[in-house]
Amino acid sequence: MGLNLHFGYTGLLNFGQVGFMLVGGYGLAITVSTYNGPMWLGVLGGIACAIVLALLLGLPTLRLRADYLAITTIAAGEALRLFYRSSWAEPVTGGVFGLQRFANDFYALNPIEPGTYGGWLVRFSSRDLWVMIIGWALVLVVGILLALLIHSPWGRVIRSIREDEVAARSLGKNVYVYKMQSLVLGGVIGAVAGMMQAIQVQSVNPDNYDPGVTFFLYTLLVLGGAGRILGPVVGSILFWFVLSFLDSALRQAIDAEYISPDLISTSEVGAVRFALVGVALILLVAFRPQGILGSRKEMLLSGR
Repeated sequence: MGLNLHFGYTGLLNFGQVGFMLVGGYGLAITVSTYNGPMWLGVLGGIACAIVLALLLGLPTLRLRADYLAITTIAAGEALRLFYRSSWAEPVTGGVFGLQRFANDFYALNPIEPGTYGGWLVRFSSRDLWVMIIGWALVLVVGILLALLIHSPWGRVIRSIREDEVAARSLGKNVYVYKMQSLVLGGVIGAVAGMMQAIQVQSVNPDNYDPGVTFFLYTLLVLGGAGRILGPVVGSILFWFVLSFLDSALRQAIDAEYISPDLISTSEVGAVRFALVGVALILLVAFRPQGILGSRKEMLLSGR
């Protein structure tokens, strides 16, 4: 949803959204695990790190062409990953081993009694259910916030910047400031996502934040429809459902000998499912480039 604000609404080519997730997750983990601080301070620290990163990336690049922001963000994301896993930073970040078990305070607030909930094939532990409740509550809050912003005068300005930056500037709008505001807000949303991911697995590791994560996020946007509040939500659900379905279906087909192990082995299922999803994405872009919820008319206006 943060990347949707950048790319879908403002037209910013941010290829380093994973960097915001990294500083958010590590901001929380370092505060709690390394410095024994309270969790609320770690959340504030992660948000502060995202704001600083957005300013460092945006100040020198947002006055230039979009290409420079794209180059800067993808390089910054990878540079941060290598820095956090370096031996020099290991006393603070844990290096290649990362940091673990820093979200105990979050799970201590869990009001759900221990046990298993659900039925048939859908079952969740109380721990997973608590994470899901908070995660979907954040999706709801961020969705409402973005809807209010996008339909406000501020939102109309950033959409005009996406469609024609020169025209927006000619009407007296400070394009640079609006783009910076969008970059900071979307980066903070990315940092919150990084914190929730870290809390869910009780671990942060720099190798979990490689550039491929950002391209997965773009896949979700393309699938659901960029420039729509629910686009990344629908895209996320469909993307991970299809991946899980293909993984299970291929493995069962191999076990039942519907597919010869000589053709596809179980160790190759992971790669094959991504290849099939890639083919489906190519077909989607060819026949419905605006995604499931997107507007083709709006895409033509914005030049995307």
